[in-house]
Amino acid sequence: MKQSFLGGIAAVLIALPAAAPADTLREALQQAYQYNPTLNAARAGQRANDENVPLALANGRPNLNGTATYTEAVRRSPNSFTSPSRIGQAQLSLEVPLYQGGGVANGIRAAEARVEAGQEDLRTSEANLFTQVVAAYLDVISNRNIVELNSNQVRVLSTNFQATSDRFEIGDLTRTDVAQAEARLQLARSSLETAQAELVASEENYLRLVGAWPENLEPPPPLPDLPDAPATAENIAIDNNPQLAASRYRVEAARRDIDVAEASRLPRLSAFAQGNYNNYFGTLGSATAGAQFSQSETTANVGLRATVPIYQGGAPSARVRQSQARFGQAQETVVETERQVVATVRSAFARYQAALDVIDSSARAVEANELALEGTRAENSVGLRTILDILNAEQELLNSQVDLVSARRNAYVAGFNLLAAMGEAEAEDLGLDGGILYRSEDNYRRVRNIWFDWDDDPMPVTQSTRTVDNPERPVVTIGEN
Repeated sequence: MKQSFLGGIAAVLIALPAAAPADTLREALQQAYQYNPTLNAARAGQRANDENVPLALANGRPNLNGTATYTEAVRRSPNSFTSPSRIGQAQLSLEVPLYQGGGVANGIRAAEARVEAGQEDLRTSEANLFTQVVAAYLDVISNRNIVELNSNQVRVLSTNFQATSDRFEIGDLTRTDVAQAEARLQLARSSLETAQAELVASEENYLRLVGAWPENLEPPPPLPDLPDAPATAENIAIDNNPQLAASRYRVEAARRDIDVAEASRLPRLSAFAQGNYNNYFGTLGSATAGAQFSQSETTANVGLRATVPIYQGGAPSARVRQSQARFGQAQETVVETERQVVATVRSAFARYQAALDVIDSSARAVEANELALEGTRAENSVGLRTILDILNAEQELLNSQVDLVSARRNAYVAGFNLLAAMGEAEAEDLGLDGGILYRSEDNYRRVRNIWFDWDDDPMPVTQSTRTVDNPERPVVTIGEN
């Protein structure tokens, strides 16, 4: 059921140049996927989140430190006969943690759970962006259609007004008929102004999301077959919604945080090794006649160090209670998110079904109003209808046409919102492959076991395109219609 949608919307994509016009919904989604700053910022945030696992792993790894000092005695004690006047020292120390109460292991697991939660958050960011792009794409199309309908209405009413004025000149109509025709013409012009302003706003919103002006937008591909009952959509969402999955991972992370806090009051054991080198530069015991002293020395020692916390001012229990409270908060958040997901799915399903019904009703209304207008004009020609009747029929037709355009837009957007709520509106679901699919797990696997202290990444550069340099699009005035 989804194949036709994926084939039409994404298939196999070729990378677009920055700020290139996107004439299909597929291209608009791809452009936003590559160059939208909100999504790129979310990816960078997830890469930062990935580093919490290497940081947690580092707490269980050996630490090797070296120090070097040089000391010059400016004034020595007169009672010190052997102390050197200068000394150079070097020290190398190694410490290997052996046991830390389970704090390191649980800290690693908590960080891993938060990475998985962040990956689900990134899915949510993708779905939210695609939902906005779909809405913006359909807004531009529908607003262009509405502007065209209103422009046509202005042209029709201008013709009507001229014809009414001509008939008034020959005494066939009254001044009231002329005034009614002019009033409707001016109202149509004001409606056109409003529609043009809405079109400008929708195009600016499209530019903000996609990064390029909308040009000749093609109709979107059909949506896949959606569930025929809200319960079916709800079950899919419970299993697949990324927000709900992220909240579950955070519960696991919070549970591990309790274990980390409990470890702060348990004994810790580490092994250490230390080497020292001292050089006195021939000044050791120089004031003692005939004495021989070694002017350099090397020492080394190894051992075990056990630390047993006895009393820490109540801090460990406070950390445990704090972690327990946050664990309870995370559990409640799962229920809250589940409620939100269920409500979103049910409302999106209802809006989608209602919009489909509105499309059917509006289409029938357009057909009926077209027949009514045709009949009213015919009856007016034989004196059975007034000019006002024609004006009313024209307005009714315009209203039903606008309603039909809006209903088609609302149905598509509601259907896509339902896909997003079910967790089926991310890049992988839409087939945004073609070499541009961003997989956050790839970066996580790359950095997870990096142990070298100097293994940095290159300085990041901005990936998103700027729109500030895009010239403002000219607004078509009524006189040009």
